[in-house]
Amino acid sequence: MNKIVIVGAGQAAGWAVHTLRNHGYDGEIHVVSNEDNVFYERPPLSKQVLSQEAPVESLNLFPENQVDEFSVIWHKPDLAVKIDKQDKCVHLQSGKTLAFDKLLIATGSRARIPIAQWANFKNVYTLRDIQDCHSLAEQFKTAENIAVIGGGWIGLEIAATARKQGKNVEIFECGSRLCARSVSPEVSAFLKDLHEEAGTKIHLNAMELSLSEVDQDKIQIDAGPLGQITFDCVVVGAGAEISKELAVDAELDVKDGIVVNEYGQSSHADIYAAGDVAIHPGLGYCIQSWANAQNQAISAAKSMLGDLTAYQDIPWLWSDQYQCNIQILGTYQPEKTVQVVIRKTHPTQQSFFYLDDQHRLINMIAVNEAKLVKLAKRWLANATQLDPQQLQDLDFNLMKLK
Repeated sequence: MNKIVIVGAGQAAGWAVHTLRNHGYDGEIHVVSNEDNVFYERPPLSKQVLSQEAPVESLNLFPENQVDEFSVIWHKPDLAVKIDKQDKCVHLQSGKTLAFDKLLIATGSRARIPIAQWANFKNVYTLRDIQDCHSLAEQFKTAENIAVIGGGWIGLEIAATARKQGKNVEIFECGSRLCARSVSPEVSAFLKDLHEEAGTKIHLNAMELSLSEVDQDKIQIDAGPLGQITFDCVVVGAGAEISKELAVDAELDVKDGIVVNEYGQSSHADIYAAGDVAIHPGLGYCIQSWANAQNQAISAAKSMLGDLTAYQDIPWLWSDQYQCNIQILGTYQPEKTVQVVIRKTHPTQQSFFYLDDQHRLINMIAVNEAKLVKLAKRWLANATQLDPQQLQDLDFNLMKLK
């Protein structure tokens, strides 16, 4: 094997290249990227980089000299337009054709815009890449009234960043609570209180929104019963769409994302996928987190080299909002949850535990409790039976449960 092609150049692609080289692969690695910026992480875009507390360079996964040592053959900015799985080649928008021995699809996801027309408005933004971040940060310098459409994690992070800069912020969420797909009603209520206490207005059940441009490039939102409200800019944080089109056109096995086995291998033996675009083999759906992108890519890269490495990591993600570091371990599964335990150790520290019928941890949300998350990872991995009374007892040291 002397030629590996990777489509995508984000977190998953970067760690795949790092793993391939670290495990002795000395053949060609071709990376196709639709942007000039490569191998960087995205979570700080909505927080430290958007607020300009951290430079863009802080996003880089690896030092520049290390990337040079990877000896990647770059195709950027360029776009993969077709995968020919029979002839094992990738066709690019530039007209190039890249043959491969192994292919990794790491195309990730893109920002979802509910109404296509909104993308044509000057002061309507999404936040997915470095260029988006630059544009929005520039807008934040003069904007005073900002609307965020979407009450999921990205929307809440952007809202917190804007509010910390003293902006007037209103969130419009079509559902009945915040982050409803990933957390319980108790956590949704906590998030709502957190943002409202900071001065953000939250509009739930905002199902019928229409946008229009008015004087001086301002954006007017017609929010039905709430009436018409004018903003300097609108940020759409309404979730993501999985970039799976290449796999669909190549007739790979695709559902919400690309179906892969525990080694990252798709329905074609020489085509792999990792990150947002690949379905988590243990859960059956896509996980959008940097930890998943990194670790699934490492597993897939090793497996491409013949070192079969199963990926079954427990989902873990985090979010920084105001003074709170919020970590989510496991997945929200109300159908399996028998008991909820809330442990509040301090006004700015609390944890939510979700237990099954055998008192085993299914899911945990921890606010400013990083050490406890590390311990809970062991509980989940070992299917540890827990005592709900101990979890709730503030006088009991949970570290004794190691």
